[in-house]
Amino acid sequence: MQLFSISTNAKTVKGERLGYLTGVLYLAPAKLSGYQVCAMAATAQCEKACLNLAGLGGVYTSIQKSRIAKTRRFFEYRDNFMLDVVKSIRALIKLARKPRRVKGRFAKRFQVLVRLNGTSDIRWELIPVTIDGIEYRNLMEAFPEIQFYDYTKLANRKDIPDNYDLTFSYSGVKAYLPQVAKAQKALMRIAVVFRHVEDIPKSFIGMKCIGGDNSDVRHIERQNVVVALYAKGPAKHDRTGFVVG
Repeated sequence: MQLFSISTNAKTVKGERLGYLTGVLYLAPAKLSGYQVCAMAATAQCEKACLNLAGLGGVYTSIQKSRIAKTRRFFEYRDNFMLDVVKSIRALIKLARKPRRVKGRFAKRFQVLVRLNGTSDIRWELIPVTIDGIEYRNLMEAFPEIQFYDYTKLANRKDIPDNYDLTFSYSGVKAYLPQVAKAQKALMRIAVVFRHVEDIPKSFIGMKCIGGDNSDVRHIERQNVVVALYAKGPAKHDRTGFVVG
């Protein structure tokens, strides 16, 4: 069972121009499935503005049903779910080795990127997986040649594998600001969603801003900067403080 969405996100498609083929795992965010996968969702007030309803996710109910089903499988049939994740990663690696047209040219080989939290915030570094009888601490250890990345609203994640890049996700909601302060102290790269492109400043919360919508290849960017994104889907109408502007 293929669990990843590949070349369906505008930013990940842009990443192909940089030589990366990205697979994204989309689950049902917050408590939508009956299981909580976004520990800080209520505090950061990002549930309504979540990318879950952006793009095709806001058009087809079948996509929402699929995400709920996948999330329930993750909690109720963990071993089988993880095996499907492994199969999806292997299939993505195989696909990346095939010639693929990019801007009228053929790239003979792509580097593989895997984003496990497309619309969730699970601590994947703590999720073990057994492959061919060998138990690994996490998927990153099982696939050391693959670059993983995610956005997170948890500033206290520890023991992150070298091949797992995290970008902290900002919210201006008052109750969430202590998390933002922790992320700044840790010199994390911080993604900030602005309502309009013209709202994006040169600096924000005392940090230099760089454009983030040119691709989703975050791991090649330096830390301690603000990655400026513009609002998409329901986020355009957010007034909680999660979206700036």
